[in-house]
Amino acid sequence: MKTALHYLALVAIALLCVFPFWWTLVTALSTEGNVFAFPPTFWPKAPSLANFAEVFRVIPLWDFFRNSVLIAACTVLWKLLFCSMAAYPLARMHFRGRKLIFGLILATLVLPSEVNFLVNFITVTKLSLVDTYTGVILPNVVTAVAILLLKQAFEEVPQDLIDAARVDGASEWTIFTRIMLPLIAPWLATVGILTAVESWNEYIWPSIVMSKPDEFPLSVGVLYLRGTFGSSTRVVAAGTILTILPTLAAFLFAQRFFMRGMDGAVK
Repeated sequence: MKTALHYLALVAIALLCVFPFWWTLVTALSTEGNVFAFPPTFWPKAPSLANFAEVFRVIPLWDFFRNSVLIAACTVLWKLLFCSMAAYPLARMHFRGRKLIFGLILATLVLPSEVNFLVNFITVTKLSLVDTYTGVILPNVVTAVAILLLKQAFEEVPQDLIDAARVDGASEWTIFTRIMLPLIAPWLATVGILTAVESWNEYIWPSIVMSKPDEFPLSVGVLYLRGTFGSSTRVVAAGTILTILPTLAAFLFAQRFFMRGMDGAVK
């Protein structure tokens, strides 16, 4: 009975999480019926791919897709590099003020990301990075969550392994790049997946920095489906599905690494 209750609770949570995606998919595939009917329709009426074809006709979807891939890939690459370089000394080196620095980094977790928009926009403007991909990427390459996860990963590596490498004459850079980074690959994959999803879905910051429509990422460009004087909810739903599918496929592909990294983070 206890096991059955556990599974029942998990099924209820799964349905609650999946329902928004399923409703959006049903709306995108339907060509008839009331979109906002209550109770909602759980199966498409007169299913068709016409709404998806309309998305490709109205907006340059592939251009937006290419921009999103470029922004997400660069953000993941630079975040893994900078955050791992920040986490390693905090985890394995002893220097004055280490705890204070780590405490200040953790303190940024209590601040909503919107608080940084004004300062970041002023900084990006002073650096002449408005309307550039660098201006979109730069404020997101270092985060406290990524540093925290990677710091915990570095701390799980046995100290004896590091001491043995130092005895053999390995430098700190060699230890970091050839020993530590390969050993924490699952955690790097976890941070990479979380960063890719976050960067892919980011809307507010790119819409602030970018003003040229041909350089918009997919999350911003898909809003052109709303139109100037009206919009089709079904077409917008189809565009939303096309935006979600790449991140969903990437997560399913890298799920094994993600779960291993999260398991290590919890430990």
